[in-house]
Amino acid sequence: VQLQASGGGLVQAGGSLRLSCAASGSIFRINVLGWYRQAPGKQRELVATITSGGSTDYAESVKGRYTVSRDNAKNTMYLQMNSLKPEDTAVYYCNADYFSPEVAWKSWGQGTQVTVSS
Repeated sequence: VQLQASGGGLVQAGGSLRLSCAASGSIFRINVLGWYRQAPGKQRELVATITSGGSTDYAESVKGRYTVSRDNAKNTMYLQMNSLKPEDTAVYYCNADYFSPEVAWKSWGQGTQVTVSS
């Protein structure tokens, strides 16, 4: 499965953006989908995850501001980002993590730049 992230851009502090991650195939059985980000000079960090069952988890820094969701019918994951802060500026990547007793694989999308101005 190939992933393509989109929706990044330049926004003022306090604004909102919605990122999309479109998959080339079905995401129904993908165990965990996630969003990561990497700011200049920093390591890539986990932002949010959503399981095949719909359970979500968030980094402390984005809790209450970000919402991750998935639409299995559209093979797409979303990240709604509200109340954006300058420190949210980063390249955002989406990730798929599939594992079963027989096989396991991970897939990364290309990044989409999010820039929040103060």
